[in-house]
Amino acid sequence: MTTTALGGAGLWTTAAQAQAQAQSQTSSSSGKPVILVLGDSLSAEYGLKRGEGWVPLLEKRLAQQKVAATVVNASISGDTSSGGRARFAPLLAQHKPSLVVLELGANDALRGLPLTDTENNLMQITKAAQAAGAKVLIVGIQVPPNYGGDYTRRFEAVFSKVAEATKSGLVPFLLKGVADAPDALSLFQADRIHPTAAAQPRLLDNVWPELRKLLPKQ
Repeated sequence: MTTTALGGAGLWTTAAQAQAQAQSQTSSSSGKPVILVLGDSLSAEYGLKRGEGWVPLLEKRLAQQKVAATVVNASISGDTSSGGRARFAPLLAQHKPSLVVLELGANDALRGLPLTDTENNLMQITKAAQAAGAKVLIVGIQVPPNYGGDYTRRFEAVFSKVAEATKSGLVPFLLKGVADAPDALSLFQADRIHPTAAAQPRLLDNVWPELRKLLPKQ
C-alpha cells in the first residue's frame, strides 16, 4: 500500500444534513427495499461533486440492472464507529432497511482509538440491524504499513472477526485496486487520503459482488 488510505477528518457533513438527505431519499422509496449506507467520508463524497461517489454510482447500477431498491446514504465525513453507533437507532427506526452497508472504522485508526472499542461498536451496530430484520455488509479498510505490522494486522482483522461472528457479508478492503494500485497517487485527492472521482467506480466494483448476494430476491 503506497498511500495513506483512510476515512477523513472533520465533520464536513453534519448529522443534521445527513439526516435531511436520508429523509429525502426515503420519501421516494414507494415501498421498495431500503439499502442504508452508514459510513464516513469514503462514502460521503468528501471532496467530490454530488453524484460522483460510489454510493450514488450504486444507485445508478441498481437502476441499470433493474433492481428495485432505494439507497439511503447516511454517511458523515469524520464519523467514527462510536459516532455511527450513537446515531444508528433513529436511522434504523426511520428507514427500516433491508440491508445495512457498514463502512466505519477508518477514523478510529486515525485517532488511535482502542481496537476493542471499534470491534465492539461494529458488533453492536450489526446486531441491532440484524435484530430489526436487516442483513449487514461490513466494508473493511486497511491502514498503511507505517502504523506498524502488528497494528496493521489487528486492525484489518477487526472487520473479518465481526463479519464471522455475526454471519454478515464482508468486503475485505474498500480501496483494493486503488490504494495498492501502481498509480495510487493519481487516484487520490491532494490530501492522499480520499479517492478521486476516477477511483469511485473501482470502490463500487469492490462492494458490488458481496452486496448483490444480500439484496432481496426480486
